[in-house]
Amino acid sequence: MSHHDRARRHEAAGFTCIRCKLQVPGEAWGTKHRNHCPACLYSRHVDEQPGDRASPCRAPMEPIGIEVRAPDGEWAIIHRCTACAIIKTNRIAGDDSERALLALVMRPLARPAFPLDDIRG
Repeated sequence: MSHHDRARRHEAAGFTCIRCKLQVPGEAWGTKHRNHCPACLYSRHVDEQPGDRASPCRAPMEPIGIEVRAPDGEWAIIHRCTACAIIKTNRIAGDDSERALLALVMRPLARPAFPLDDIRG
């Protein structure tokens, strides 16, 4: 059995969230291979290439935004590694917290990159 097969088998059994310590099931509606916490949306930096589980980093991956993929409008969470700053995306899952997902969508409006007082119509 290869390292990749062992890693995938372990994922199916679930994991403990690196941030909020929630016991997370390995499978959920919309995904066969869970890669982030459905409550706080944090992940762990485990891949160099998608699915390889070869990264030695293993640091928390902070959710920093949402990507809407064309052509079907599927959402993906944008994660940034808290140690090495690499950016990765992960598809959302059916049991992800809607509140946490919407908080990511609203983040740019809650903390704009420019003063709102300066907007001229």
